[in-house]
Amino acid sequence: MFERLREDIQSVFHRDPAARNAFEVLTCYPGMHAIWLHRLSRWLWLSGFKWPARMVSNFGRWLTGIEIHPGAKVGRRFFIDHGMGIVIGETAEIGDDVTLYQGVTLGGTSWNKGKRHPTLESGVVVGAGAKVLGPFTVGAGAKVGSNAVVTKAVPAGATVVGIPGRIIVKSDDALEAKRKAMAERLGFDAYGVGEDMPDPVARAIGQLLDHLQAVDVRLEDMGDALKKMGCEYQEKALPELRKDVFDCVNDRDQTKVG
Repeated sequence: MFERLREDIQSVFHRDPAARNAFEVLTCYPGMHAIWLHRLSRWLWLSGFKWPARMVSNFGRWLTGIEIHPGAKVGRRFFIDHGMGIVIGETAEIGDDVTLYQGVTLGGTSWNKGKRHPTLESGVVVGAGAKVLGPFTVGAGAKVGSNAVVTKAVPAGATVVGIPGRIIVKSDDALEAKRKAMAERLGFDAYGVGEDMPDPVARAIGQLLDHLQAVDVRLEDMGDALKKMGCEYQEKALPELRKDVFDCVNDRDQTKVG
C-alpha cells in the first residue's frame, strides 16, 4: 500500500510542475484523494458490498467533485489534474500512466447492459472538457484535445481534436524543420506552431511561415536569374527585424496564456 502511495506521489511530480512537496500532494490534490477513495470503493465492489461501495464513491464525489464508479478499472500512476467535473462510468477501463484534466467524461451512449464505456490504454492524455463516449479503445499514447467529443476508436499515438473528434495528421519532420528555421529568422517564439498544439491559430501561423519560406526562395531564384541575364541587379538590404519587438509580443502572449 505504501509503495503504491509513493508511486502516486511521484507521478504527480512528473506531470505537475506546481507540486512542491509530498505533504502538499497528500493534503491538497483532490485528484489523488479521488483515486484513493476509488480504490477503497473498488475493493468493496469486487467483494460484493455494492451499496457501501457506492456510498464511498458518492462521498468521494462530494469531497472532490470527481465521480468514479466503483466498477471502473483504473491502472497505476493514474493522474487527475484539477479534476472538478470528471465523470468515469462503470465499465470504463484506464491503463497505466493516464492523465485526465478537469471536466472530462468517460461515458456511454447506450442503456444496454455490458461494456458501455471507453477503454484508455497506457499513456493516454485527455484534455479539459473532452467527452469520450462509447465502448471503444483509445490507443496507447494517444491525446484527446480539450473539448473534443470522441465517439470512435483512436489509434495508438494519434491526436484527436474537434466535434466530432477527428485525427490530426502530424506534419513531416522536414516541414517542421523549415517552419522552425523561418520562425528563428524572424525572432519569433514558435511555441504555438508545433504538432502538440493542433489548433486553428497554430495552423494559420504554420501556413504563414510556409508562405514566407516560399517567397524567400522565389526571390532568391529571381535575383540569380537576373544576374545571369546580365542585368545590373543589386540586392537591397531588407528592413531589420528587431528581435526585441518579437520578444515583447511573445512575453505578452505567454502572460495571457498563463
